[in-house]
Amino acid sequence: MSIVEFDLENGLGGEKKDGAGSQRGHSIYDQNQFDTGDEYQNLVRYISNYREGRRKSVASISPDDEAVQKPWWKFWAKSGKAPGMDQSSFECPDDWLATELQQGIPSSEVEGRRKRAGWNELTTEKENMFLKFLSYFTGPILYVMEIAVLLAAGLRDWIDFGVIIAILLLNAGVGWYQEKQAADVVASLKGDIALRATVVRDGSEQDIKARELVPGDIVIIEEGQVVPADARLICAYDNPEAFEEYKQLMAEEEGEEPKEKKGDEDDEDGDTHHGVSLVACDQSAITGESLAVDKYMGDTCYYTTGCKRGKAYGIVTANARASFVGRTATLVQGAKDQGHFKAIMNSIGTALLVIVVLWILISWIGGFFHHLNIATPEDSSNNLLHYVLILLIVGVPVGLPVVTTTTLAVGAAYLAKEKAIVQKLTAIESLAGVDVLCSDKTGTLTANQLSIREPFVSEGVDVNWMMAVAALASSHNIKSLDPIDKVTILTLKRYPKAREILEQGWKTEKYTPFDPVSKRITSICVCDGVRYTCAKGAPKAILNLTSCSEETAAMFRAKAAEFARRGFRSLGVAVQKNDEPWDLLGMLSMFDPPREDTAQTIAEAQFLGLQVKMLTGDAIAIAKETCKMLALGTKVYNSDRLIHGGLSGTTQHDLVERADGFAEVFPEHKYQVVEMLQQRGHLTAMTGDGVNDAPSLKKSDCGIAVEGASEAAQAAADIVFLAPGLSTIVSAIKIARQIFQRMKAYIQYRIALCFHLEIYLVTSMVIINETVRVDLVVFLALFADLATIAVAYDNAHYEARPVEWQLPKIWIISVMLGILLAIATWVMRGSLFLPSGGFIQNFGNVQEVLFLEISLTENWLIFVTRGGTTYPSLQLVGAIFGVDVLATLFCIFGWLSGPSYQTTPPTHQQYINNNGRTSVVTVVVVWCYSIGVTIVIAIVYYLMNQISWLDNLGRKKRSRQDTSMENILAHLSKVAIEHERDDVKGTSRFHLASKATEAELDE
Repeated sequence: MSIVEFDLENGLGGEKKDGAGSQRGHSIYDQNQFDTGDEYQNLVRYISNYREGRRKSVASISPDDEAVQKPWWKFWAKSGKAPGMDQSSFECPDDWLATELQQGIPSSEVEGRRKRAGWNELTTEKENMFLKFLSYFTGPILYVMEIAVLLAAGLRDWIDFGVIIAILLLNAGVGWYQEKQAADVVASLKGDIALRATVVRDGSEQDIKARELVPGDIVIIEEGQVVPADARLICAYDNPEAFEEYKQLMAEEEGEEPKEKKGDEDDEDGDTHHGVSLVACDQSAITGESLAVDKYMGDTCYYTTGCKRGKAYGIVTANARASFVGRTATLVQGAKDQGHFKAIMNSIGTALLVIVVLWILISWIGGFFHHLNIATPEDSSNNLLHYVLILLIVGVPVGLPVVTTTTLAVGAAYLAKEKAIVQKLTAIESLAGVDVLCSDKTGTLTANQLSIREPFVSEGVDVNWMMAVAALASSHNIKSLDPIDKVTILTLKRYPKAREILEQGWKTEKYTPFDPVSKRITSICVCDGVRYTCAKGAPKAILNLTSCSEETAAMFRAKAAEFARRGFRSLGVAVQKNDEPWDLLGMLSMFDPPREDTAQTIAEAQFLGLQVKMLTGDAIAIAKETCKMLALGTKVYNSDRLIHGGLSGTTQHDLVERADGFAEVFPEHKYQVVEMLQQRGHLTAMTGDGVNDAPSLKKSDCGIAVEGASEAAQAAADIVFLAPGLSTIVSAIKIARQIFQRMKAYIQYRIALCFHLEIYLVTSMVIINETVRVDLVVFLALFADLATIAVAYDNAHYEARPVEWQLPKIWIISVMLGILLAIATWVMRGSLFLPSGGFIQNFGNVQEVLFLEISLTENWLIFVTRGGTTYPSLQLVGAIFGVDVLATLFCIFGWLSGPSYQTTPPTHQQYINNNGRTSVVTVVVVWCYSIGVTIVIAIVYYLMNQISWLDNLGRKKRSRQDTSMENILAHLSKVAIEHERDDVKGTSRFHLASKATEAELDE
């Protein structure tokens, strides 16, 4: 049995061998390199030519990977649905697994199998674009507008009928198009990542995309590669003759009594393995164990696990959806969640509907006093049904759901440019409100690139000789180097003389990987006829090999202790020449350095009100050292204190809330940390990369799959990052807050518009028996939507604290803005009763002057609600200016002004133009007045936001503490219900008892 051990103290990885079939002493790299004598030339060339690059994703880049498309005319079909989409329940027929090793399956059978089994990938079902378009006509707000369409048709008001339909189509069309464009950006970025596989088909090896695999394919699993599908191992790559032995093994298993499938539980006591280990797979992403698992003939290698050693043939038994990983991903995906955002939109829409019904009731009461008819005269807006139509149009913001959804979709495209793929739009809102980020260390806070500090060299030893020996005692398979061996070899870039030593004609006779018993790696090499045994391993193990002086040994131990205190991983180096005593050469100190931008990014995150907690599987000394270098705080605890530390209730919650990080963390600890932080009222983001992280990713408010995460982790996460580093996550949080600010500005603007026209029109109906003509009202609604669709592209600012909706604050500010707008419109209308004509200069029309004033002040209100921290975008300015020009033309030429009418009290007619036209001078006066109104409203808006209690109104309390409830739950968690049965009396009873500990359960 072969496993890889990871020494937390010394950071050394290697292999453990036992049993008769062990391969101890055999090289793990290609034997052909020894036969050609090019081993060390290749190694030196690798050291010289190696260039640092960013950490690759689990998958390789494949720019030609395309999604499955359906014919354009098949609009009713499920979009992008691959054949056999229900793959999780697919069972591979036995005859499909009878593929010949050397021939593979013929290409002619591939398509037929794919139709039944589906593509070999974890995908989310794509939406039907036609049904997606229809969805923009659903919802409470849209239903009201559709009722308004029917009402306009019933009143035979065909202009309003057409314009309202145009508004609905405009909102649906623009929203659908922009969301589709944004989704395409995200999809194209996501499609750039594709796993590849080597497969045997038609008698030859072929390199294909892993998504093209089908059950029954013969695949080649090789060290350094990701297993492309669930595959049953057949035989070693260099021993194809063992295929007959494999077939005999399968026949024997078919004849046995049914039992649990072999391979589902690996390395348990009592398992019997056939032959020698063929490969070793890293299943840490599935099981959480850091030790690689040996796989034998007939064992299953799981999809997305990494092959750490060996090269073998395997046969695909299940595609991605039906694989172990795929079934796990399907379970965690669950139902579609509309999230908090949808609930907020529904609450705002419902409140506006209730309010508009009240205004309609008031307008009808006023209409009864003015003796208005139900639906006549038809050419006038002064009747009760026209009042209903007008108030439904102005009181229901038809663009609200579309503009907010479009803003989220366009924001997702912005995030995609930052290498962040949004799995669901509502995750943007969650990310904007996050106040605690639980980040993993490796690759996010650190560079995931071990580096060797200045080594400790024994007295009288040449450092170049020590570095050369360390490289000799390493794997030389440059195609798939262990991280520790890789950094050891590449450090020789700093030691040219050590490279010269390697070029002196060395040949490796025997290489022994890491053995957790001896805790060292050994390599027997020959140079100029002299035999050297090189060793590299745990300092104590290397020291025990030598017979150095007590003084040297004491110094060596002291240095090892110092490295451990500083959080370094240390490796001792020793060499034996022929049969002479071992010579202690020195010690290497290794450390995974923080990324260059991490410290600055953490400071920036703290400025944004974000608390960063580090969760790492490393030893606590390494975790504390990393925190010191990042100025993150040193309140780092061992994760055992969470479960076995004797803490419970409030004390345990306080520990999690105040800690700067936890070391030696396992997936269950991540889940527990998230749960406790959420119980304290924190919105928590959690990073993860493996299948075993799925529960914590789903539990958190915003699950983040970091760069290089497994497909199952990506499926469970809300956001998937394709670039490494904490700065990427913090940048995404800034963008999410900007997106949130755009939505918040639009919602305030739209609610204020509703109140503006409701207050003005209803009071106008009741007091002077006048309203703005319904034909003009529908264009006001159209212009409001046209102007503000561009808000999705506005230059928004981000708040320096986690954002929240603060609905009470939004309603108070919006209602106040609406009242100010209504007062401004009444001032304009009141001036027209003056004998001088008020704002009308030369000539004009009441309806058109009111229309222009309302249109200008409403359009410019978005510049107020968006704030003055940033300049508005050209798209927003251009859209609003275009609508203003249209409104001005309406006023000048008197379009849709309607016939003249009398109000109570009457309006002076000497300045009123009955043909509806308005003088240019009057238009200029209205523009100037509207600018003044907007300035006053901006000042009031600014002052309202400076009021402390209003600024914090509606914000939830973070870090809330319910001591009694936390302690009660902690005590209840230690209580169990026991059932006792008295066989003599035949009675039974239930009673409370203390819950058994894990140790007692194990016994």
